[in-house]
Amino acid sequence: MSKVDDFLSVDDQAAVIGAIRMAEKNTSGEIRIHLEAHTNPEGTKENEKRDALDRAEEVFNMLNMQNTKESNGVLIYVAVEDRTLVIMGDKGINDRVGQDFWESTKDIMINHFKDGEMKMGLVNGILKAGEQLKKYFPYRKDDINELPDDISVG
Repeated sequence: MSKVDDFLSVDDQAAVIGAIRMAEKNTSGEIRIHLEAHTNPEGTKENEKRDALDRAEEVFNMLNMQNTKESNGVLIYVAVEDRTLVIMGDKGINDRVGQDFWESTKDIMINHFKDGEMKMGLVNGILKAGEQLKKYFPYRKDDINELPDDISVG
């Protein structure tokens, strides 16, 4: 078993998915979680160090998060063994909240992670992102869930 498998128990995964669904219930925005061991995906050279932000952007595109109607997708990317966290919002949400919002959300999550509270870190980050998405992209009757709510694992 890898550290990715150990990062969240089955119950923790269910709680995280529940937080995504709760946050998305009030917004047209989309939130995804992606976990992987390293910023270097399989197939890259062992000694080739990848920038976490570059890898998160790659994952953002791989998960088709740029395809939301209002450009309001948010990716929470965690490279578990590298102990790296990136929160990446699409243009629609980034134009409204600014980078300091993502940094403060990241700080809250990291404090939980340092205490071994992986589930709480993710849940709190999801709910905080959801509050901002709700503020700028409130739910409308014709909204559809544009992206899956599951946890993506690389």
